[in-house]
Amino acid sequence: MIYAIVDIETTGGYAASNSITEIAIFVHDGLKIIDRFETLINPQQTIPYFIQTMTGITNEMVANAPVFEEVAPQLFAILNDKIFTAHSVNFDYSFLKHQLQQCGYELNTKKLCTVRLTRKVFSTLPSYSLGNICRALQIPIENRHRAGGDAWATVRLFELLLRNNAQPHIEQFLKRSSKEQYLPLHLPKEQIEKLPRKPGVYYFRDQKGKVVYVGKAKNLKKRVSSHFTHNGAGRQKQEFIRNVHDISYQLCGTELMAAVLEETEIKRLWPVYNTSRKQVSLQYGLYVFEDQRGYARLAIERKRKHLRPVHTFGLLWEGYRLLWKMIERHRLSPTLCFVDKTRDTGEAADQYDDPAVYNRRVEQALQTLYEELPTFAVLGEGVEEGQQSCLLIEKGKFYGMGYVPREMKMRKIARLKKILTPYHDNDFIRDMIYRFAETNPQQMVNFSE
Repeated sequence: MIYAIVDIETTGGYAASNSITEIAIFVHDGLKIIDRFETLINPQQTIPYFIQTMTGITNEMVANAPVFEEVAPQLFAILNDKIFTAHSVNFDYSFLKHQLQQCGYELNTKKLCTVRLTRKVFSTLPSYSLGNICRALQIPIENRHRAGGDAWATVRLFELLLRNNAQPHIEQFLKRSSKEQYLPLHLPKEQIEKLPRKPGVYYFRDQKGKVVYVGKAKNLKKRVSSHFTHNGAGRQKQEFIRNVHDISYQLCGTELMAAVLEETEIKRLWPVYNTSRKQVSLQYGLYVFEDQRGYARLAIERKRKHLRPVHTFGLLWEGYRLLWKMIERHRLSPTLCFVDKTRDTGEAADQYDDPAVYNRRVEQALQTLYEELPTFAVLGEGVEEGQQSCLLIEKGKFYGMGYVPREMKMRKIARLKKILTPYHDNDFIRDMIYRFAETNPQQMVNFSE
């Protein structure tokens, strides 16, 4: 096996908006160095002052250095058929893969992380940063935070690891089925291995144990692993990878229960990396008010903070579908319900019934709406033998969920509610349950009250 032991210096912490300023590569055959490459690189952007202070690489030093595109063919030739080896390998690999891709080269090599390898061989060290490892193992390190100095120290560490029977670990790491190549630096592989292949909700935690991401899965092991198989070059992805230290999970009987629990937990914990689900969804409500002429008016509007809707909807068309049903069933005016705006003044007013008569029909429509709001349970697989999962919709709203005995007779809702755990209702959860019930009617139990 031939290894390319790499270290880079950059203008920032993620590849999508930053560039390499220096690179060093030592090609190693497992016994000795057989080739090397080292150069400064003009990043074609300003090097931040704090990075200049840390690395000693200034804007003046790189002004006449080659740009990455000039050295890309040589770099690709050196790296392409080697085992890409680095301390915290995913950082260096993400930069080189991204910048080579921009130049038309597709880097796709096996990776070997000397942090994870050192943890296997020397499992009791207090820290696994390159500087602390070198101090603990008495490896000389010169020209710190420069590509050549750090790469040379990584070579010496690699050779020490080989002398301490690292080869079996290397062979295991490089297997196609191994997760060591792409897992976050601080996440033990054993945590992934122990995950069940069942539905549930998983929690990624940072160094302090705080939840930074919540997700749901039909297959926990497969879904969690998928987060780390393609380490993108963007800032959020790179920060995410660096900050994952621990995983915990809750098993769920079904994927639907996992989806509901995920939504609830995101709203409860507001994890920093669940950005897409933190956006306020466009929710709609059915409102009733009396106009200046005394007519009760029904209207579908976006939910308003200080007004209480009669009923809510996740999608606008659902609201209008219900409103048209009320109009046709109770002989309400499309104009007064804001669904026919062609005639809202003048002669149209003369065609309405007296406000008192018309408003009684509106009251009857609202009463019928409330009485016909569905109450039903959705049943599914349980977590343990002899139980089944249950999600309850009561009068059109999500009540809660839990697990009930498989032989339990679904007759009295009061008894069922004593077993289930109440949850906050929202349009997103309600919409998921309604859609599932519509496509899986065999798993529904309707209650008539």
